[in-house]
Amino acid sequence: MATRILPAVGDADAVRSVTTLLSQLPDAEPVAPVADSTQLVDTLARLAAESVDELPEVVIVHERIGPVPALELIREVALRFPAVGVILVTSDPGPGLFQAAMDYGARGLVALPLGYEELASRVQAVAQWSAGVRRHLGSGGDVFTGAGGTVVTVSGAKGGVGTTLTAIQLALAAQASGRATALLDMDLQAGDVASFLDVQFRRSVADLAAITDLSPRVLADAVFRHDSGLALLLAPGEGERGEEVTDRAARQIIGALRRRYEVVVVDCGAQLGGAGAAAVEMADTALLVTTPDVVAVRGAKRAVRMWDRLQIRKAEETTVVVNRHTRGTEIQPPLIQRITGTALAATAVPANFKELQSAVDAGRVHELDARSTVKQALWALAGELGLVTAPAEPRKGHGRLRGDRGAASLRRRMDGAG
Repeated sequence: MATRILPAVGDADAVRSVTTLLSQLPDAEPVAPVADSTQLVDTLARLAAESVDELPEVVIVHERIGPVPALELIREVALRFPAVGVILVTSDPGPGLFQAAMDYGARGLVALPLGYEELASRVQAVAQWSAGVRRHLGSGGDVFTGAGGTVVTVSGAKGGVGTTLTAIQLALAAQASGRATALLDMDLQAGDVASFLDVQFRRSVADLAAITDLSPRVLADAVFRHDSGLALLLAPGEGERGEEVTDRAARQIIGALRRRYEVVVVDCGAQLGGAGAAAVEMADTALLVTTPDVVAVRGAKRAVRMWDRLQIRKAEETTVVVNRHTRGTEIQPPLIQRITGTALAATAVPANFKELQSAVDAGRVHELDARSTVKQALWALAGELGLVTAPAEPRKGHGRLRGDRGAASLRRRMDGAG
């Protein structure tokens, strides 16, 4: 059986060198090379949507691929397409890089300039490994399928702005529309998803942190199946255990959830640690929840700037959600958008805590009355984000600003923090 090999090489000279050698390998079936990381992931996703069997057995990643760095790209391919073996081609085949490549999920490393014998040996070994994985995946029904679901992170500008409620209602809306949905509580020291849903649990995300091989069965053992149908992976009950969840563990856990569920909603809380940063970086959509007051908007501005400085996420790639919105407040959503430099959700969530209080106190926010204006807004937001199969009708637009003079004064007040 021919071994399908997909080269991911951006440099034109390197493309010619790699494809020439691959064409000489016995039983090799080189696929047309891709020029960057985005094209590689898109190609694999398209093939995986048809069948795992359509994926190439081997992917060769050149060290100068971009825009995503080679090791990060290897990690994403290994997490999203576990039946594909990845080989890194590099001019620095030292033990340090070799160990790093293995840690990120590569199955082999080949030195530049390429040699026929070394490349043939490594491709053969990785192809055999890939064939074994596919036999294993085909042996039972409890396997990851699909190219990967949608990941949405929900972060707070500060504590108490409604981050957890937003995350829960977005997940409930996706689940109610028929999409398999997981809700991950990544507020590791102060997570309240379990309290909001009145859940008693034994296992948490911390129990998965040290596991390097997250099989579907291991993941299923840690997930709590809620009455609403949501799959919950909860923050540890002992806050100090949150330190066990590193950024690497977070990437692996989110990748595993992404392969199993159509929608993954991550509650990141208001404090940014390594795990939360990894989640925001991996997300298809990153939401930042704020309330329309000076302190919260300052917090949102600080968070956006910090994400940009740490190269986690650019401001324009972040979407601000305004919670507890009223028409009479001085700070309206368009002003918040200008101050933070982010995108702005068209749906603003109204201020009406009376609707929520009994459900929150009882830990039954999943039973919130369908007539609740807060619930309707959050479910409309889910439709706006594409998390439901039938998006809700758009809500009315935001109120107008109170004039340029008032807006300028408010901007000066909110510029006081970083």
